[in-house]
Amino acid sequence: MDRQLLESLSRITEEETEILNGKQGINRELYYRAENRRTDEVDSSLVLTHGKLIDMRPHTRFVHFPRHTHNYVEFVYMCQGSTTHIIDGKSIHLNAGDLLFMNQHAVQEILPAGKDDIAVNFMILPQFFDSVIRTLEQESSALRDFLISCLTDKDMGGNYLYFDASDILPVQNLMENLIWIMVHNPPNRRTQSQSTVALLFMTLIGHADHVHVSESSYEQNLILRLLNYIETQYRNAALADFAAESGEDIYTLSRLISRFTGKTFKALLIERRLGQAVWLLENTDLGVTDISYLIGYENTSYFHRLFRSACGCSPREYRKNHKHPEA
Repeated sequence: MDRQLLESLSRITEEETEILNGKQGINRELYYRAENRRTDEVDSSLVLTHGKLIDMRPHTRFVHFPRHTHNYVEFVYMCQGSTTHIIDGKSIHLNAGDLLFMNQHAVQEILPAGKDDIAVNFMILPQFFDSVIRTLEQESSALRDFLISCLTDKDMGGNYLYFDASDILPVQNLMENLIWIMVHNPPNRRTQSQSTVALLFMTLIGHADHVHVSESSYEQNLILRLLNYIETQYRNAALADFAAESGEDIYTLSRLISRFTGKTFKALLIERRLGQAVWLLENTDLGVTDISYLIGYENTSYFHRLFRSACGCSPREYRKNHKHPEA
């Protein structure tokens, strides 16, 4: 890694200074909201800069980070040295160059790291992966399944995966580029970071022999397949079609969908279609009628009602307030 970047990431932070001066444990005010500080959920509003879908911070050293979850997706890159993480009860030792991905359901604990153990934590809101998943639309991999698992509100298992990637030069180069983007914050940071993450994932997919995944059951894998089906075939997706394809009956699938996601197939499909509509409104000049058709609604009045119910405004009003300047 570039020496200047590594020196920047190695600097002792204010939190670490307090720990070295004798403070016991982490500073909970940095991670847990006041009303939730008796819980173990690290809150995205405290660790992500307001308005950003992705942010980065060096891993806090010299202290044991107790069991916790996140209401965001996190991945850790080991720049130098090593760290030990306990995730869902399993101990994982990261060495320089390794990557660890955790969805918002993973239960994590981190053992103390030393001065020369330099890692960075990327905190990511699930909607950041919208364009990344589209890039991987034709791929089938544990990494894509992991990204799909990030889109559900319920714990389905399979909450983490990690790559021993120290000898994969393209991965190391892409990680250095991503860290540079996060440190220097260029004007088009969001586009650059999403493109870099998409390239990173494409590269990792090509090195499946380096991935280690948490175990999942047949039912979990079936729901991941269904979520992937909705993600990619949302325009014409139908529960009956997936049931026929998977060899399961509709009643069983409906029960599993409810148990694993807390939602119905119809609700998941509407979420995906409206998520795509939001992306098209923000990033293209397509007309609202065209967008309605592209996401699977030929009845534009119905689309307008669904959109207003979900977003609190019409599609045109949403575009006026949210369209990206780059689009």
